[in-house]
Amino acid sequence: MRINGNTIINGLNIVLVPYRDNHVPKYHSWMKSEELQKLTASEPLTLEEEYEMQKSWREDEDKCTFIILDKRIYSEKNNEIESMIGDTNIFITNKDTATAEIEIMIAEERARGKKIGWEAVIIMLFYGIKYVGVKKYEAKISFANNVSINMFKKLGFSELSRSEVFQETTLEKNVSADWTEWLHRQFNFEIQNC
Repeated sequence: MRINGNTIINGLNIVLVPYRDNHVPKYHSWMKSEELQKLTASEPLTLEEEYEMQKSWREDEDKCTFIILDKRIYSEKNNEIESMIGDTNIFITNKDTATAEIEIMIAEERARGKKIGWEAVIIMLFYGIKYVGVKKYEAKISFANNVSINMFKKLGFSELSRSEVFQETTLEKNVSADWTEWLHRQFNFEIQNC
């Protein structure tokens, strides 16, 4: 999505930057992991397909993605590639109802279990509401990914449906003014143009 093409979001422990072509090789190496493929319900892509996917996420008006950087590493090294730990994105699934699917992936094992995903997804939920106009969120999560299921339930999402065929649950959350304010109070973050 072009709306975030020049946006950087500085959080407490993370920095969110637009997904650019220089990020693709590391992202592609992550997605060779069978564990990540299973947790994200993804199929392996060739490097060329990954570049096409990145281009789609950058240009399509129904997609918005950020690469998650470890703020401490980024502050020390000023290198996005070395600081990459995952991604978060939203995908508009219904423009009429302003419904979007939200996704979060912490690919680097060293970054898991530190509430980094929690911070990233809260910031992304708020960004989607404020800048994309999302009114309802859905999260499709593999049955095997209990960490994500529990995280989204703590965020107020409730189960909408279960698919035995795809082995995933769909959780939903309607946006409200109270919830939006609650999201905004969770972390101090600054949205800026680069």
